[in-house]
Amino acid sequence: MKILCVGDVVGKIGCEFLRSKLPTLKRLKGIDLVICNGENSADGNGITPSSARYLFDSGVDVITLGNHSFRRREVYSYLDETPYIVRPANYPSGTTPGKGLCVVDMGRTQVCVINLIGTMYMEQGLESPFDVIDELLSDNDCKITVIDFHAETTSEKLAMGYYLDGRVSAVFGTHTHVQTSDERVLEKGTGYITDVGMTGPRDSVLGVKPEISIEKFKTHMPVRFDLKHGACKLECVIFDIDEKSGRTVAAERLRIL
Repeated sequence: MKILCVGDVVGKIGCEFLRSKLPTLKRLKGIDLVICNGENSADGNGITPSSARYLFDSGVDVITLGNHSFRRREVYSYLDETPYIVRPANYPSGTTPGKGLCVVDMGRTQVCVINLIGTMYMEQGLESPFDVIDELLSDNDCKITVIDFHAETTSEKLAMGYYLDGRVSAVFGTHTHVQTSDERVLEKGTGYITDVGMTGPRDSVLGVKPEISIEKFKTHMPVRFDLKHGACKLECVIFDIDEKSGRTVAAERLRIL
């Protein structure tokens, strides 16, 4: 089974670029399932029901989120009602909209998709993602499990990858919007990449106009993060997973311009 994991889609321009490239990519690579981080898919950060539906209509099967999951209040009920959109599982379950995992029935097998958020330089006061994933995996009967770990530091992401090696099929990192070149299959069969990258404006600072980011760093004053327009990129990784063992046999990193 080939599972395509797409880096953070940024704004309307990123959504439109994804739609223009995804059908051909799926056909050429024989993709069975598409997981896409959509927490920035709405212009101005966050995700809305309309941007989520746009991603689903473009061929995405599961949307994962992150620290901007709840930026837009209009998405709260949508998170509760929509089965294939997941927010980080280590947010409080009793007071937080949505859920932290979903199971996709592929007919011949089931795929569990789990979203986690890191705690280093991120949200404060959240439960440890290491403890939460232990709880979730103890009740998980799916042969194939894929984790989107939305975290700031490479050390926390790497630690999670090694922690889950042999226990899940694949772990891909999101959040930094900068693709890393360390895709591989870990020793016990878990596919891994520290950060899959982003989908959106190529000549930008994480999707934002460079001059705005420069002003922010120079003046330390609040600025409005307007998105850059122009040439785009789609960054992703493909995990080729053996359905019988649940182990990844190959990982391929891509950047599509």
